Amino acid sequence: QVQLVESGGGLVQPGGSLRLSCAASAMIFSFFDMGWYRQAPGKQRELVATIPSGGNANYVDAVKGRFTISRDNAKAMLYLQMNSLQQEDTAVYFCNANRKTSIREYEYWGQGIQVTVSS
Repeated sequence: QVQLVESGGGLVQPGGSLRLSCAASAMIFSFFDMGWYRQAPGKQRELVATIPSGGNANYVDAVKGRFTISRDNAKAMLYLQMNSLQQEDTAVYFCNANRKTSIREYEYWGQGIQVTVSS
């Protein structure tokens, strides 16, 4: 059974940094496009950044220049380095794995991890 497990969240002051990690298991990690999403209280889940199985990373405008997504296929790990954190970054962050074939789409989610930016 595919599992995505996030870690590294917590409470940080504005301007601080956090590094999220997502450990994947029971899947061929390199086959999947990976991404980070977040959901703030009272808001819909939104895309933060994606990194394809082979290709360049993409970011939403709100995090460009502050967040960096990366992956280690050998370790089946996904990361999100978050710098210059702002209160608006407060949310539950989710790891996502997606793969589309000619037959079906495979999509998996982690359980989410809280990131709180507050003084």
